[in-house]
Amino acid sequence: MIDQKEFVKNVDEWSSICLNDERIDLGLYEKYDVKRGLRDKNGNGVVAGLTKVSKILSSKTVDGVKMPCEGQLFYRGYNIYDLVGGVVKDSRFGYEEIAYLLLFGELPNTEQLGRFSQTLAYSRTLPTNFVRDVVMKAPSRDMMSCLARSILTLSSYDDMASDISVPNVLRQSLMLISVMPMLAVYSYHAFNHYECDESMYIHRPDENLSTAENLLRLLRPDKNYSMVEAHVLDLALILHMEHGGGNNSTFTTHVVTSSGTDTYSVVAAALASLKGPKHGGANIKVVEMMEDLRKEVNDLKDEEEVEFYLRRLLHKEAFDKKGLIYGMGHAVYSKSDPRAEIFKGFVHQLSEEKGRMDDFNLYSMIERLAPQVISDERKIYKGVSANVDFYSGFVYSMLDIPKELFTPIFAIARIVGWSAHRIEELINMDKIIRPAYTSVMMEEEYTRLNER
Repeated sequence: MIDQKEFVKNVDEWSSICLNDERIDLGLYEKYDVKRGLRDKNGNGVVAGLTKVSKILSSKTVDGVKMPCEGQLFYRGYNIYDLVGGVVKDSRFGYEEIAYLLLFGELPNTEQLGRFSQTLAYSRTLPTNFVRDVVMKAPSRDMMSCLARSILTLSSYDDMASDISVPNVLRQSLMLISVMPMLAVYSYHAFNHYECDESMYIHRPDENLSTAENLLRLLRPDKNYSMVEAHVLDLALILHMEHGGGNNSTFTTHVVTSSGTDTYSVVAAALASLKGPKHGGANIKVVEMMEDLRKEVNDLKDEEEVEFYLRRLLHKEAFDKKGLIYGMGHAVYSKSDPRAEIFKGFVHQLSEEKGRMDDFNLYSMIERLAPQVISDERKIYKGVSANVDFYSGFVYSMLDIPKELFTPIFAIARIVGWSAHRIEELINMDKIIRPAYTSVMMEEEYTRLNER
């Protein structure tokens, strides 16, 4: 048997082999007309399916010429500005209403919304001793992995876990939408208690409260929150709820669903996709980047100093040395991300209430400077603007939500979209999604083991 030192040596050696032998010449992508990341050099994605759940617009065709436009997002045909505007105008919580819309394709009336909200409240319960036996065991800072583990374990409590009929999948989806906030917050409290030596709080949800209110109630030691805080979180959940079928985690939902597997496996796969820093984990990167900026820049009101830091980011000389200004740019949007535009409106209001206008002004400065800096330093095929991740982490920090829960909150919202897309795929599914890859390997002559 080998020892630990020999094991590490072997892994290092084999890693070098992988790095040397598995790298593909980027010129071959152009030679074989293969789109990297399923997108061409102009940022246009490969069309992989049809959907009625949502739509993104980032360009318009004028006189036969494709022109970038202000970003637009539609849920089931309704403009996100109108949906959010209606909720804000009535000073009510909208998560449940928009979830109904995405799942069933129509806006609910008062009676339908009441029944739906009551159904979610009824489903907002976990199996007996689940928190003790599953959530509190092996706590981790990685809340997304904790969520995936809990979701997969819930399948063991479901006698119809593998039934993929639409009524059963809808039942499972409503249950998972309801319990996701509990699983996320309880996982955080377990980590905070066992790993950070803090007090443990396990509060029960209130069936009379909205999803946003319950999330804050579960998280806060004293269960208290302001209405402004709850409404801001509610709007954040609406904005993160859905974003077309082509984003990584939703595409994952379609791909895994097409294999005929169960709901719990599909949601766990979507969670694994969302946790990546290029997807749902990007808002954490924005907050960490801003923390580094505050350490490196002496005068946060000096535009030249801030701009110099942004250029250092692009030159891989600052923060994580990845050459990125996190929160800037999007795979689809060019002129603007409508979610970021909406976010910015109530970020200003919350900043005033929390006494953090200096931070808001810094974010606004970077939002203004970064596109020009990126344009100067990079050859870009389309415009660059702030995306939803740029402001969302700032919002969560003002709500006193710990960084460990930033991406889980994204998941709490996005599971609604995943559920709508899963049901859509099941209804229309006739083939497993199986894209083609062009092989560029060299054929080799086999030699027997004793001759190598």
